[in-house]
Amino acid sequence: MHRPRKEMIAETRAKLIAAARHAFGTIGYAEASMDDFTASAGLTRGALYHHFGDKKGLLQAVIAEIDGEMAVRVNEVASRAPTRWQCFVDECTTYIEMALEPEIQRIMFRDGPAVLGDPAQWQNANACVASMTGHLTALQEEGIVVRDLDPETAARLINGASSQASQRIANSKDPEATSKKAIAAFKQLLEGLRKKS
Repeated sequence: MHRPRKEMIAETRAKLIAAARHAFGTIGYAEASMDDFTASAGLTRGALYHHFGDKKGLLQAVIAEIDGEMAVRVNEVASRAPTRWQCFVDECTTYIEMALEPEIQRIMFRDGPAVLGDPAQWQNANACVASMTGHLTALQEEGIVVRDLDPETAARLINGASSQASQRIANSKDPEATSKKAIAAFKQLLEGLRKKS
């Protein structure tokens, strides 16, 4: 019995992404050999080129997968917050805290920016900014965040700050200590958005 072509394509892509993710997460993008991870996936270099174009395209796919997982985790943590403001703070800080995890550290915050450039230009960045803009708009309507603040501009600034904080943690000699400092400073920044009573 033949499996549908669509199913076979999805399986091939998944195998390549899993093999590349393991290689990128353990030895890093620069050291990862295309031949090694195509062999470990039981596929050819031709399959990699066909589905992703090149190693860089495969890195983009790995980042998209990890980013999706990070978003789910961020939303799970934020959904438990007692207020909309706390939800917003938890969403932002959870993302930064993930920079302590070795795979995320290496792929998302070290190799990703080194190979693909500014994370603000990545495909996923707009969805993140849109989500933050929605939160800030709702917080303004509730009278929690200052009225004369443009939500999209603030969202882009916050997104940039969280990205920089995460990269700083990922590249630090002492990520735990750097994370504590970064989260404390980031929370102070967010507090500045709140309306003074």
